[in-house]
Amino acid sequence: MQFTRQIVPIAALLISTFFLMAGAGLQGILMPVRGSIEGWSTYEIGLLGTSYAIAFTLACVVMPLVVRSAGHVRTFTSLSALLAIAILLCALIVDSIAWIVFRAMAGLALAGCYMVIESWLNERTTNDSRGTIFSIYMVVTMAAMMGGQYVMPFADPALTTSFILCAILFCLAVIPTGLSRAASPAPLQSVSIDLGLIFRNSPVGAVGVCLAGVMSGAWNNMAPVFGQQIGLSTTEIASLTVVAMAGGIVFQIPLGKLSDRIDRRYVMVGIGAVGILIASLGAQLGEAGTSMLLAASFVIGGVVYPTYSLAVAHSNDYATPSDFIKISSGLLILYGIGTMVGPLYAAWLMEQFGPIGIFQSVGSAAALYAAYAFFRTFRRVAQPAEERADFRAIPLGRTQTPITYTLDPRIDVPDETETGHETGTETERVDAKAETPSSVAAN
Repeated sequence: MQFTRQIVPIAALLISTFFLMAGAGLQGILMPVRGSIEGWSTYEIGLLGTSYAIAFTLACVVMPLVVRSAGHVRTFTSLSALLAIAILLCALIVDSIAWIVFRAMAGLALAGCYMVIESWLNERTTNDSRGTIFSIYMVVTMAAMMGGQYVMPFADPALTTSFILCAILFCLAVIPTGLSRAASPAPLQSVSIDLGLIFRNSPVGAVGVCLAGVMSGAWNNMAPVFGQQIGLSTTEIASLTVVAMAGGIVFQIPLGKLSDRIDRRYVMVGIGAVGILIASLGAQLGEAGTSMLLAASFVIGGVVYPTYSLAVAHSNDYATPSDFIKISSGLLILYGIGTMVGPLYAAWLMEQFGPIGIFQSVGSAAALYAAYAFFRTFRRVAQPAEERADFRAIPLGRTQTPITYTLDPRIDVPDETETGHETGTETERVDAKAETPSSVAAN
């Protein structure tokens, strides 16, 4: 019964999240595959990922201004329409330069939609339900992303059908929130980045999230191109990306639990070493059968996706409660910078060495990740295990915004009974919560 009471108020938001993420998952795999079919260079396809990352990161800074001006419902509806328009324009205008612009439009719109949904979810949580809702949100985003990628095999990416299906998913995301009677949440606060604070707090965390972004940007954007270049079917390409996400899900929690017991930097070194090993096997993987490629993809996912969570967890070990959201949000922006570099870096290596260059891009970034973490073990004593916060898994893929961290169970905010508004109106409760740290992305 308690679980039902927690889910019912946010059911519409979770349904919208599912359709939005399914559309994003389909779009993320469809565009690079179609670009490869059209014979575009890996640089041109890499620019699709870079333009998306630039727009997504920029939106984390500017979108709160839009939401404050237009409101949550109108902003979400408009951005979902922009997503549908962008993907339909891709079907109408098959040109690499135009697609770079359309992909940037999608990055801007998706970031804004995520911020609206996450702030709305945050308004519906209490300290008691925060952990449950955060976990459910993670499950929904992961399942939708993986499911959306498997839509592509049902339609030829060389035709317009997949693009139309993607637009339909984005339109479906509007309906639950558009019909919801839930009160709009408090206005979003703008993000500012204090790089000095981030680096003083944890140099290895700052460098780690940048390199994690490089790995994620390289794999997420160029793995479909790799699959297309070596002749995989659309189902096998979808499996390649989904299996990697599955690897991230499987490895993230055990690695996190291990990092709760020992110096997290040693775990970062270990996961980086695995990435180096996969890169060294890259030349053989290009000639391997599908089952071997899927196994390698599973391990790569176990390297790529937990790297960000581990770096953030290490940074949070040294962050004061008052700086938690500010540092986490700033790290997310640094991660975004890494995702801008990753696709072009992978594209360059794939131009130089062929499809296996994608493994080399991930492996070299993993090598730097491990080397710097190991170097820092000689520069700073680790926090005692009993003084560190427990590891928390973070949603996979480029789905986080600064608002994501207001859902984190480690953020304790005053309940309505503690603010004196227990029997107040909905407007009073929203105003009271707007004054708490949970409604602030970063100051």
